[in-house]
Order: sequence, then structure tokens, then C-alpha cells
Amino acid sequence: MSLPPFERWNRIAQALHWLIALLIVGMGVLGLTMTQMDPSMAKLKVYALHKSIGLTVLALVAARLLWRLAHRAPPPLAMPRWQRRSAQAMHAVLYLLIAAMPLSGWLYNSTANFPLQWFGWLQVPSLWHADPQLKHYAHTFHETAFWLLMALVALHAAAALKHHFVDRDATLARMLPGLPPPAGDAP
Repeated sequence: MSLPPFERWNRIAQALHWLIALLIVGMGVLGLTMTQMDPSMAKLKVYALHKSIGLTVLALVAARLLWRLAHRAPPPLAMPRWQRRSAQAMHAVLYLLIAAMPLSGWLYNSTANFPLQWFGWLQVPSLWHADPQLKHYAHTFHETAFWLLMALVALHAAAALKHHFVDRDATLARMLPGLPPPAGDAP
């Protein structure tokens, strides 16, 4: 049995969710890979790609938040209050970190006095002037926030799987296109 459309997240919210998720995972792999590369033109190109995708994630998370403000969420599923509050807190921290990651990278890039272009098409202005101390703080924050974001993304995914396979509710089905709710779930 599939959920009625009004009980799922709408297609735009689903598309933004999964696109942002894929880009975050890709950015993690790219970020960890690029730091291990020997100095070369290829490394510069990978860094430029990393920065451009980061700016894209920032724009997409802004679009996701604006979309969410303009469109109602599906009605909440029955679950204990502590789980609902935990989910709300998790989502708030995820959004905060997803926005903070590209902003801290942009600040790091600015304070390092590097030019920033979005996919070579658009010159992006600096957020700050060259500043070695702020560069250090921005870089430290960027790396620390990355590991925190990865931990929270893993916890978020584990919670969604727990809801689907253990609680057998429609939490995951509401965000994953085409996934029916678990057998026995009453919409």
C-alpha cells in the first residue's frame, strides 16, 4: 500500500533532500581525497571543484529552507514525544552544519586570499580580507564541522532505517520516492 501524496514530502523537497545528501557525501570523499594529493594542476582543479560544489550546496540548502517555509510538511507520524523532539533538533543541527560548511570554506578561502569562482563561470566575492589567524580558525572549524556533520548524517540515516525496519513506520517512505511504507503500516 502506498501513501497518499499529501502524506509524503512533496517531490521538490524530496529532490532537494537527496541531491544535497549526494553532494555532501561526494564532497566528503572529494575533500578527503584532495588533501592527500601531491601539489599539481590536478589538485588545484579538484580544490576548485570542491569549492564550486560547496557553493552549490549552500544555494541548494537555502532553496530547501525557502521551499520548506512556503510549503507545509506532511502531518507528523505517531511516535513518542522524545523522538519527535530529537528529530527536530537533529534536523536543525543538520541544516546549520550544512550551511556552515560551505560558509566556513568560503571564509577560509577568503582569508587565505585565494580567488573564488563558481565552476569558472562566476567570480565570487571574498567574505573577508587576508587574515592568517582567522584563516586558521576557519580551517579548523571547517574540518571539525565536517566530522560532526558526517557523524550526524550517519545517525540521521540510521534513525531513518530504524524507523523503516524496526518501528515499521512510514518515516523513510515519506522522503524516498517510490518506497512504499512497511507492510502493516496504516497511513
